[in-house]
Amino acid sequence: MSLAIVYTRAKRGIEAPLVSVETHLSNGLPALNIVGLPEAAVKESKDRVRSAIINSHFEFPARRITINLAPADLPKEGGRFDLPIALGILAASGQVPIESLESTEFIGELALTGDLRGVTGALAAAMQSQKDQRAIVVPAANADEAALAEQSTVFSVSNLLQLCAHLHQREQLSPHVRSVQQLPPINYPDLSDIKGQQQARRALEIAAAGQHNILFNGPPGTGKTMLASRLPGILPPLSQSEMLEVANLYSVSQQHKALHLYLQRPFRNPHHSASAVALVGGGSNPKPGEISLAHNGVLFLDELPEFQRNVLEVLREPLESGEIMISRANHQVCFPARFQLVAAMNPCPCGYFGDGERLCRCTPERIHRYREKISGPLLDRIDMQVSVNRIAPELLAHYDHNAAENSATVSLRVLAARNAQLQRQQKTNAQLTNKELAQHCSLDEQGQQLLNAASKKLQLSPRAYYRIIKVARTIADLQRRPAINFSDLSEAIGYRGQTGVAY
Repeated sequence: MSLAIVYTRAKRGIEAPLVSVETHLSNGLPALNIVGLPEAAVKESKDRVRSAIINSHFEFPARRITINLAPADLPKEGGRFDLPIALGILAASGQVPIESLESTEFIGELALTGDLRGVTGALAAAMQSQKDQRAIVVPAANADEAALAEQSTVFSVSNLLQLCAHLHQREQLSPHVRSVQQLPPINYPDLSDIKGQQQARRALEIAAAGQHNILFNGPPGTGKTMLASRLPGILPPLSQSEMLEVANLYSVSQQHKALHLYLQRPFRNPHHSASAVALVGGGSNPKPGEISLAHNGVLFLDELPEFQRNVLEVLREPLESGEIMISRANHQVCFPARFQLVAAMNPCPCGYFGDGERLCRCTPERIHRYREKISGPLLDRIDMQVSVNRIAPELLAHYDHNAAENSATVSLRVLAARNAQLQRQQKTNAQLTNKELAQHCSLDEQGQQLLNAASKKLQLSPRAYYRIIKVARTIADLQRRPAINFSDLSEAIGYRGQTGVAY
């Protein structure tokens, strides 16, 4: 038979749509044509496939070969189609049994020698093939990554010859099982390194427990960046579903990590010169940006006012929706972006406005322009705004690391509070909708009067009003209280607009 169909997977965002590689051999002058919206790397596969087939001791048919990548309206990119194209040619020419291809999908880039190179998006392809009840063959370099998909049947191959021996049932391959090794410990910076700053430490613990966004504001050298870098060390570990989401994003973004690093929450720290595309993602074939790579983790923006204002404004929508939609002329791609925002800034360009030790050199106009880079709507989405003040020299000189509370102790309280939230509402407090707030975060009459008075005095928006209640619910969870009391609400209000940059 001169017609063969091989199944593979394309890459579109974090999805892996099915592609059928249809190969037809006909009489005529020898030629190889690829149709079905292939991009440059796919068109070039004809030369790689030809050399790989010949160097693997198979015959390259001297016939007119037409290869269709269906569906035709789906863009195809990269070298991931090399292997299925080669198998289609071999099957159509009778060198590989066609029936052995029906229940299996194949992805992989071929070297001229016939060896297989790794590709991006192998995990997404494995997850989708499992849903369609097919096995998947991947290069050996992608085997451990693809095996992260539970209940998927993954075969690992190193070259075309080895795969053809398996298809002929001469050397049967066994499904790949990811080796379970003793994972190396993750050495996070410890909270005990922070000298003083008890209020900021307390705010960081609350932010970790409820997944709240937080802004640290203070003079240079007071520990804002140190505080932010210690947040991952007190966050709860990733669940299995969260780990797969993180691994999938890094798989399609071409930012490969050691497998054990998928077990920790991401911590992304882009430089303030980053563009809007670098932050949200994009490109002709959209790839995840920093906010998506921080999904289920932390996005830390140091020197917040130094970012371009238009760059910061793109954060507003994903902070609310937890996803980012990137539109192109012929398709849309949606990336998850449920991250926890941690930001740090100085009170003015020179950094010493309001500092009791050093005199600020900035004019009121410079301070206004500096703070104006952060819009009111963005600040409104930051749950907690905390001042980080200068530490007395005496405390620095006589600080006892052994007596300070470390990250391990704080993380136990954070984990207990998170578990209480998941048991009560199946999500963190920061993710509660306004309707769910009425069910899980009711206030007594005294608390309601306090919040109403604070709302009028601070001129809070409805969004800020509800975010205060969410923070108060987290404080109550840390204290293991079933309901929000007056002190919880008072503390939550104290974290709103504390930095003096609120509009």
